[in-house]
Amino acid sequence: MKYDISALGNALVDTQYMVDHEFLDAMGLEPDSMTLASAEEHAPIIKKLKDMGVDSVSDCGGSATNSLVAASNYGSKCHHVCRVANDEDGKKYLDSLQTAGVKHIGYSKENSDLPTGKCLIFVTPDAKRTMSSMLGISAFLGSQDIDYDAVDNSKIFYIEGYMVTSDENFSAVTSVLSHIKNENTLKALSLSDAGIVHGFKDKFKEIESYGIDMVFCNDDEAVAFAGTETLEEAINFYKSQTYMIAITKGSEGSIVIKDGKEIFSPAVSITPVDTNGAGDMYAGSFMHAFLNGFNLSECADFSNYASSKVVETFGPRLTPDGYKEVSNKLRKS
Repeated sequence: MKYDISALGNALVDTQYMVDHEFLDAMGLEPDSMTLASAEEHAPIIKKLKDMGVDSVSDCGGSATNSLVAASNYGSKCHHVCRVANDEDGKKYLDSLQTAGVKHIGYSKENSDLPTGKCLIFVTPDAKRTMSSMLGISAFLGSQDIDYDAVDNSKIFYIEGYMVTSDENFSAVTSVLSHIKNENTLKALSLSDAGIVHGFKDKFKEIESYGIDMVFCNDDEAVAFAGTETLEEAINFYKSQTYMIAITKGSEGSIVIKDGKEIFSPAVSITPVDTNGAGDMYAGSFMHAFLNGFNLSECADFSNYASSKVVETFGPRLTPDGYKEVSNKLRKS
């Protein structure tokens, strides 16, 4: 079977909470960032949330997963390379992928003593999200979890930037990049988090050396990857690169840079509720529109609109009707 998009990323069951900044301070969490944690470190946080009676929303997540779910709901054929355990969360995860129409190889047969990954997501009144991720079995994704033929028969291979944080995950990324024989398969990369880019710059540069075609990031990540002091300097840097880069700027819209040209797309005016998943939605929407022949300006406009719908929603996903509404916007444009 041929796919439109294959992606490699962490499989995490997301649980999202509305909290205030005082809670983040009390738990020692840095606002608007992603940190890795163990199940033991999650335990007191979860207990505190339960004691407080904080409402939550839970679903299968992970950055690449969110992008694939969006693209699949629009009609793209998608395949996910990720690792889940044969436990309650793993079953929930694969059921959710199946409902969204995203293909997957199935449960991992190795490291069976480890649980499926989890991510606690804290949304503050300013609509920013702070994440604490326990990778679990996802941290040990290996060659046995990869359908190389599926990737090689995909129009785009999309890499979640968080995959650089684990040696096993990074080896899986380079393994797939080394195995891609189809020169028509585009390689796309999400930078995921500015702190991750700073901390694992050498690994990102190694991924880049395989010939990346598309990069997705926000303005802070763009500056970190370019190694500059300002976004203006980063934009000038990207104008000299061979790859296309899409830079999201929140309420200011987004910028796409390709072949030395800068394309600005204004944001949709909304009242923000939750920015979690906005960048994932942007990337998934952009790749779907791109593969359907829309020009870069049209892709950016569509992706801005799609992201705005997620930001208006508590949680990183839309309902099936929500995705349908967004997809109709692309056809009308």
